[in-house]
Amino acid sequence: MVRVVLVMHQPLGSAFAHCAGHVLGCEPDIVLMDITPADSPEDKVIQLQAILAEAPATLVLTDIFGATPFNIARKAVEATQAQGARAELVTGTNLCMIIKALTGPRDNLQELVELVRASGAKGIVSACCTT
Repeated sequence: MVRVVLVMHQPLGSAFAHCAGHVLGCEPDIVLMDITPADSPEDKVIQLQAILAEAPATLVLTDIFGATPFNIARKAVEATQAQGARAELVTGTNLCMIIKALTGPRDNLQELVELVRASGAKGIVSACCTT
């Protein structure tokens, strides 16, 4: 089963997990790594590598491409992949993506990655309200 991990600026990951629980009506099966300004990125890479090593496949979601949480996740995912483990990183996460990650096919990492990416794009719309 694919494990879903959120690596985000604190408190965004916790807030997303709380919202997902609200939408789904249950505690989400998700691992959180909220990154604070005081955190050592090197220590967080090591912690994340340990989390990634515990699962047969992992989808890591981050908030902003190029920011500290993304860089931590990228280093950990690359190291994990170099050891032959299955892990993928997707950034620019929105709530639609998290809901899809939790409700999509958790037995196929590549399929889940594509569904999560598509869900994120599909959830971004230009909406107009008229009275």
